[in-house]
Amino acid sequence: MQVIMDNMRRFNTISEYNTFNNNETKHPLVTVVDLSKADPRQGSQMYFGFYVVFLKDVKCGDLVYGRATYDYQEGTLVFMAPGQVAGVNSNGETYQPKGYVLAFDPDLIHGTPLGRHIQEYGFFGYQSHEALHLSEKEKSIVMDCLHKIDYELQAGIDKHSKKLIVANIQLFLDYCTRFYDRQFMTREHITTGIIERFETLLNDFFATDKPQTIGLPSVAYCADTLNLSSNYFGDLVKKETGKTAQEYIQFKLIDMAKEKISDVEKTVNQVAYELGFKYPQHFTRVFKKRVGKTPLEYRNLN
Repeated sequence: MQVIMDNMRRFNTISEYNTFNNNETKHPLVTVVDLSKADPRQGSQMYFGFYVVFLKDVKCGDLVYGRATYDYQEGTLVFMAPGQVAGVNSNGETYQPKGYVLAFDPDLIHGTPLGRHIQEYGFFGYQSHEALHLSEKEKSIVMDCLHKIDYELQAGIDKHSKKLIVANIQLFLDYCTRFYDRQFMTREHITTGIIERFETLLNDFFATDKPQTIGLPSVAYCADTLNLSSNYFGDLVKKETGKTAQEYIQFKLIDMAKEKISDVEKTVNQVAYELGFKYPQHFTRVFKKRVGKTPLEYRNLN
């Protein structure tokens, strides 16, 4: 898909983004933007220097990240961390944006519990085809959170403002974590297919000379091969299997190692090399940690 968009628009501050959307800046570090107030526009790329959450209300152009288009229909949420670039492809047509945006600067949450745990909200690292699809009930909860944040902004800044605004942002993100858990379950046919492809990917990887040329398969490598972001892929594997993606890879690795160790014609060094380890000592440590025995002890017992 070839995406044709205007030159990139850069938004380094909350006030710049408010101005672009004809929304008043009530706080320099946080805003709830009503996109219906914005002027009609054509598609463009946009750089954000702050956290952004889009809630799309109607069909008004395709949200694009990199070379891919978000799975982003009416009633969906998309999360972006500072420094990310996205865009809307309107195929050269002018459209009226509608929906809401929650945007907050990292400086707002520095020194707060949310600031210390913001990395735990992995969906800020999700990419294409990984948007959060809301039910009507979930959407009403999301809107209630946004209304509470906007209420605090409308009331003016006092000594309680920051605590209440940040608390409501954290509540909003905690609800989104729950809704993503629900989405992983309700879209089980999709997640199951990805786990099956993950298993096939690992089997194919170890059946070729890739371990010797590439090394051990990483979570990032597997996610990229499956066209998923590392965060989304890791969360999906954890919820589906109970293991982290790294644990799943190591489980497969040890399974392959046991099979190869059983071949008495191969030395431990050969097995380590065939599996992608640079150093046999590393292989021995990993094997013993997972199996409780060294490769040679395992071979002698079996």
